[in-house]
Amino acid sequence: MTATLDYDGDIAVLDLGDDENRFSPDFLDEVNAHLDTILAKGVHGLVTTADSKFYSNGLDLDWLGAHSDQGDWYVGRVQGLLARMLTLPIPTAAAVVGHAFGAGAMLAIAHDFRVMRDDRGFFCFPEVDIRIPFTPGMAALIQAKLTPQAAVASMTTGRRFGGGDAKAYGIVDATAAEGWVTTTATDLLRPLGGKDPGTLGAIKQGMFGPAVAALTAAQAG
Repeated sequence: MTATLDYDGDIAVLDLGDDENRFSPDFLDEVNAHLDTILAKGVHGLVTTADSKFYSNGLDLDWLGAHSDQGDWYVGRVQGLLARMLTLPIPTAAAVVGHAFGAGAMLAIAHDFRVMRDDRGFFCFPEVDIRIPFTPGMAALIQAKLTPQAAVASMTTGRRFGGGDAKAYGIVDATAAEGWVTTTATDLLRPLGGKDPGTLGAIKQGMFGPAVAALTAAQAG
């Protein structure tokens, strides 16, 4: 299943898919096209979710292995999506219904808010264990959103955080029972409807300007 878009009142709900929801070039194209549609429609918020035991497993390593000559272009595309989500001019929440690993966890971090299932699923940056250092942009994104303690705990250890641990570290804002994660994320956004997109977008650009610059530098190469 590809990414699909639905609406819950004035809140857009973007389902990333029903498999590992890795960031293939086609996946990136789909998500960006849906974001274009969402912004054109003038919705009051965006929730991303999934219909799988994975929220997202991040980079499409199979594609990358088969197209190693396009690695810089590919990482630039991924980081472009992260930068776009970080500064999207509407309130955003990630409904982390299952595992979020690597760049999938970074996508969740790029939202304004995160809700995680309280009984199953892990949030993890495995880079230290798979011997892939964070790019400057990815490190800047994580450090812009997490406390120094949470950044060290998640970036340097490869630790798999369950919902309760992730909430204790401030990685997620709330946890919910199975079947209620997306609803809880949507409910977080409802009181925020009607914010002026121009103002909100400018505030996010100001808050996260250094991280956006680091993420988009790869695209300029």
